[in-house]
Amino acid sequence: MTKQDMNAAIIAINEFPQGSLLPYTVLDATHINAAYPEQKLEIRGGGYGSDAAAHPTNANQFYALTDRGPNADFDGIAGKGKQFLVPNYTPSIGLFELQADGKIIKVKELLLKDSQGNPISGLPNHKGLGGTNEVPYDINGQPMMVNPNLPFDAVTNPIKTDINGLDPEGLAALKDGSFWVSDEYGPHLVHYDANGVEIERINAFANDERNNVIINGQQVLLPTEFTKRRANRGMESLTIMPDQTTLVGIMESSMDNPDKSGRLSSLVRIVTINLVSGQIAQYLYRLDKAEHVTSGIVALSNHEFYLIEHDRKFPLQDKSAQKLIYKIDISQATDIENILNDENVKQDETLGLLVNGQTLEQLIAADERNWQMLEEINIKPVKKTLVVDVLATLNYPHDKLEGLWLRKDGSLGLLNDDDFAMTDSEVINPKSTVEQKYLDKDKTIEDANRLYIVMPTE
Repeated sequence: MTKQDMNAAIIAINEFPQGSLLPYTVLDATHINAAYPEQKLEIRGGGYGSDAAAHPTNANQFYALTDRGPNADFDGIAGKGKQFLVPNYTPSIGLFELQADGKIIKVKELLLKDSQGNPISGLPNHKGLGGTNEVPYDINGQPMMVNPNLPFDAVTNPIKTDINGLDPEGLAALKDGSFWVSDEYGPHLVHYDANGVEIERINAFANDERNNVIINGQQVLLPTEFTKRRANRGMESLTIMPDQTTLVGIMESSMDNPDKSGRLSSLVRIVTINLVSGQIAQYLYRLDKAEHVTSGIVALSNHEFYLIEHDRKFPLQDKSAQKLIYKIDISQATDIENILNDENVKQDETLGLLVNGQTLEQLIAADERNWQMLEEINIKPVKKTLVVDVLATLNYPHDKLEGLWLRKDGSLGLLNDDDFAMTDSEVINPKSTVEQKYLDKDKTIEDANRLYIVMPTE
């Protein structure tokens, strides 16, 4: 068998040990594990759980994406925010290969870089370009400031932000070797070349000079209402249609549109961006429950997709946990960008489509039955069909299901996000606020970045 034939051979599900571990290095082992104070916390340089995408030509290789780096909730002198435990961390794309024996090797790592070729950080953006008022703290619990050698002062020495900082969550790998990445700050959609250098960007901020996608003389921007995303609930998932013309992204959950009342709804927005015509379309997805999230999407055709919906619960800790994969179809759904104004329905430049003076999020948050009212005025959500009940199919113990790899035989590779094997601690310990991430209530089983493979039912 030639090397080319070996690359084309797909490892079958029945030959694959479910839950195969992705390789990792240790980023840091200096912090105390609050759950077991006599132990050190092992922050792992894995964390490749934000998303996954198939390699364009090698059937057994897949790309996986990290998020902004190891972090934990922290409340310090500048207010609530995040403690960045590896402050110089650069988000990256890893290329992995599934071996014939079921083991996974990392082929290479691609650090994400700005347009000048400098590695980016995972620090928050400033408010005007996607910041959500998260205060970044360093490993000593001190605010990260513009000038670290001077005392913190909101006016003369403010909190440090990074215009190029990303919290990556969605990944589309293109046939030309480049990548599109979506994030949770802006949200931003950033196009990277094969070396990880930024080529172009799309977000909702017209004054951002990096928005350099110009089609037919028009700047391509996300709809303005996407700036209403919640902190840590941005554009969680991204894919590209098989013809490579159109990006498709979906928000993680309902947005704060116009305010926090909107987050109580089961309405999630899907956006499509045609990279040839510049046309933007927007569709509605209905979550099974408002507290669920979407966390992965992959295109089957120009109108059908697989999509992950789940509840972020640990199955070993809560028997009600749900991890579901749906096939969705946008062909019969309503593109709400194309709805014309009338007496009761209006397009607002800031809030998007309004029905009876309310945002769509407000409408659904007020009464779940308003989904029916929307259908009665010909605003239809995407059709969804359950194709995998993950917990009924696999021994899957993780809280976060985020990576979705569509394989050439039609099966799906599933990646969990292990959060660099660390999490916030509920244990009161003056020496540490973080602990190893555990799957069970007794804190005996450590989480890890793993790959599972399933076959959808249709």
